[in-house]
Amino acid sequence: MEERARTAAEAARAKSGDSEALQRNYVTPGLSGQPITTVDSSKAFTPNLACQKTATLMEVLVQPASSGDLASVQIARDTDFDGTVDSRINLPVPVSGICANGVISCQPGTWNQCNYFRWDMDTARNLKLTQVDMPQLAGCYCINNSCGTNLAWGNMASVLGDLGGGMIGALTTADPRIGVAQAVIDGPSIRYVGAQSTACTSDPSLAQTAYRANPGALADDAFAAASSNQVFQSLSGSPVGIGTAQQLRHCTIERQVTVVKSGIDDIITRTSGGYSTIKSGKAVDFYLGSPSDNSLSGGSCRLFDFKMRLHVGDSDRIVDARLAEYFADDWGQIRIDGTLVASGPTPWTSTGFPPSGCEKKKTFYVYPNLDLKPWLTPGDHEIWLRVAVGEGGEGMARVHVEVDASCRTVEQLVDQCGPIAADPKCRVDSEMVDGVQTFRGGINTGLRPLPQTRLLGTEACPVSLTRDYFQKDRTYRCAIDSTSLPKPDTSRGTYIIDHSTETILADRARQGDGSFAESTRPFSLPDRGSVPACEPICKTRAPRVNTAAAPAGVVGSLQNNPTAYDRFYHACGSDNVCPTGPGEEIVSACGCLDDCPEAVVMMQTVRLGGADLVCTGTVR
Repeated sequence: MEERARTAAEAARAKSGDSEALQRNYVTPGLSGQPITTVDSSKAFTPNLACQKTATLMEVLVQPASSGDLASVQIARDTDFDGTVDSRINLPVPVSGICANGVISCQPGTWNQCNYFRWDMDTARNLKLTQVDMPQLAGCYCINNSCGTNLAWGNMASVLGDLGGGMIGALTTADPRIGVAQAVIDGPSIRYVGAQSTACTSDPSLAQTAYRANPGALADDAFAAASSNQVFQSLSGSPVGIGTAQQLRHCTIERQVTVVKSGIDDIITRTSGGYSTIKSGKAVDFYLGSPSDNSLSGGSCRLFDFKMRLHVGDSDRIVDARLAEYFADDWGQIRIDGTLVASGPTPWTSTGFPPSGCEKKKTFYVYPNLDLKPWLTPGDHEIWLRVAVGEGGEGMARVHVEVDASCRTVEQLVDQCGPIAADPKCRVDSEMVDGVQTFRGGINTGLRPLPQTRLLGTEACPVSLTRDYFQKDRTYRCAIDSTSLPKPDTSRGTYIIDHSTETILADRARQGDGSFAESTRPFSLPDRGSVPACEPICKTRAPRVNTAAAPAGVVGSLQNNPTAYDRFYHACGSDNVCPTGPGEEIVSACGCLDDCPEAVVMMQTVRLGGADLVCTGTVR
């Protein structure tokens, strides 16, 4: 039995072990109406998988010029599958570079004055070139003399395959009925054998391809199919499906946003004392004291107190707060909430009279620019100016405050789903995120909304806010205890799993009278034989010049060394010899190779290579 299985496996592998074998043994003969043999080659049959077949679906003939560009590209097609070529076109531009979905045409022999073209179809379903920006093309590389000599002739097979592949991609996208059976390269030409498959209809708009145009319909159709499917309904109606009572619970996760515009008075205001408040744009000055010359009469020495109360409503919006200036004739002190912060003309720290005679015969002016922001916390604060006057004098202090009066948003997530989600008996049944259904019937639809941008606030205070989502509407399906519905009995399976071993199968069956009968019997698996530790593979590499193209130009021209290597992995045969290709050298001989770390690094490099490396002002 084992030998028969191995023989069958080898025969199947010979027929479909790789993509070339699959195409040779099944795809090409199946689409072109040729015989297909069974796995053991004992029987043959001719399938009829296509409505119409043609020996030449499309043929592309190229002619490289001395500049390395493809000076001539001729395309011949059999558009109606009658076996006769009925369409011939010549590209109107030389081809300097080839992309997976288009071509690049530059000044011959250079990478200057380049234009970028994508393969498209016109209304008559003929191939045409549409001029686009380069980011709309993919997998581009250079073939003319600006990147190296003789690139097109030296790599004719890959050039034809890439050039024709872009054309076939545009053709099959526009008409999904068409299938390509075979591609044959003959010198500077490539010929595609094709068939009309998928649907025998003259209309290329097929119901079978509707999901490509409207992927969102897939979830709805899947739900409808499940509801009418007998297998699905049988499972839903089984003891496991109906043995638990369930309850639907709805909840929302909402992002609540409030737009706040604060005026200066909302941030800081003078509630008492002082003699003037002057606003200028986003700044305000508070004055206290008696600034007029000799407006204070002190006799031999007298103390005058001036107090101003400031109320701070939003300290976070105070950008800067300073004791901008003060002056006095003769002495002055500034206190905030009773704490001395400045005095003059010489230090005066006590609450009593100055340390020397009051009369100074002059007015002193100070511009300390002292930072008062640490004192201006939310609430009320007292600014106190004390002036000591001998004979006649005056005093004044000015507090300068700059505020941020711009529109701001205050947001919070109101999560009403938290308690339900924490219940292990509940699972998400459906979810709508900003109108996009992400779950349906407990199944992830794979859809996600794009980041939403909303204009909030009023006309006088508009705010544009972008977030991943603003509201989630969820419905959870929760299992609840119910005495009316019997719970499914899984105790027998649990007993078998818990008590059986690799050599003994234990069982416990319920008898007619309700009792249990336990039993054991020997259990063993047949000898599975020995198998190789792995499929031996080898790793090779072949040098190549980097001719890849990007919007900034040919990549190789920006590198110190444009020469790189293509790496290949080959499955080794029974002789354990590495089947190297043309120009390849062996890097790792046949064996159990483990290049998983290298593969992870490569995939991470590709992923990060697609990340935005340029800070731009717009979304791109």
